[in-house]
Amino acid sequence: MGRNNFGLRSRDMGKAGEFALNQAARSGAISYSTAGTLAERWNQFVEHAKSDGTRWMEDIRADQVRAWGRDLADQVRNGEMSPSYAQNLVSAVNTVMNLATKGRWDSVSPTKACGIAQRSAIRVDAPSGMDRSAFGAAMESLRESGLHRQASIAELARDLGLRSKEASMLDARAALAEARERGAITVTEGTKGGREREIPITGEHQIQALERAAEIQGDGRNLIPSDQTWKEWRDGGLRDGREAVQEAIGGHGYHDLRAAYACERYEALTGHDAPVFGGRIEDRDLDREARMKISEELGHGRIDVVAEYLGGRG
Repeated sequence: MGRNNFGLRSRDMGKAGEFALNQAARSGAISYSTAGTLAERWNQFVEHAKSDGTRWMEDIRADQVRAWGRDLADQVRNGEMSPSYAQNLVSAVNTVMNLATKGRWDSVSPTKACGIAQRSAIRVDAPSGMDRSAFGAAMESLRESGLHRQASIAELARDLGLRSKEASMLDARAALAEARERGAITVTEGTKGGREREIPITGEHQIQALERAAEIQGDGRNLIPSDQTWKEWRDGGLRDGREAVQEAIGGHGYHDLRAAYACERYEALTGHDAPVFGGRIEDRDLDREARMKISEELGHGRIDVVAEYLGGRG
């Protein structure tokens, strides 16, 4: 078989896929806005495929997409990506490849083949990590086991609501200086959709977490070891840390710690326990305002997502 990206007018897989989508938009099969969205998702797979040495669309196989989808499923379990977005990423590859092959592509199921499962949209179990003394003892245990970076990432998840990728890529030295100077930090690296956000500094425990992270970071750019890529760190040391956190405090590791941050912020903003602890919503307007604020601090674009952290609105 020739290697020319199915004759799609480009020797680059990303651009060839975009051309196929634009053809579909011109024919009326999809809208131009949908074509743009699918192109962004397709290019995420292309980046992964190129890192594996794949240069042509003709060389893309279903087992390669399944392996990528299982990697996305891990990110969903880590709380780094929503199930729906992960499913959409895999579906975008199916769409482009079906267009390129004129329907001969064997589509990969995001759920059955990749294991990307939908979580319940509403939290019903209280998150682990709420007890600060127990959490602190667990982090000391991790450090005694040599997991210093992993302990700091867990603390940044618990005290600042960061995703594990965001915590890994945070320049803790710069964040510490910013926190001391203006009482907030700006999160830019590793964020979902590249959306920058600000997190307020409301307690000394946040400064202390940043201090410990900055010390571990040393002269590095962030908490990822200087001799590793993000992917190597995610699949190695960070995964080990997640398992250690789960063993030490229970729950679902880093994601549960973000939920603990959200519940603590909810109490601070409303004066009441989060609904997942049996707290009663006394003022629905205040509840909505708090959820909106917490949604922004966690890096989500929708208020309904916060129910995964706090519980429902009853």
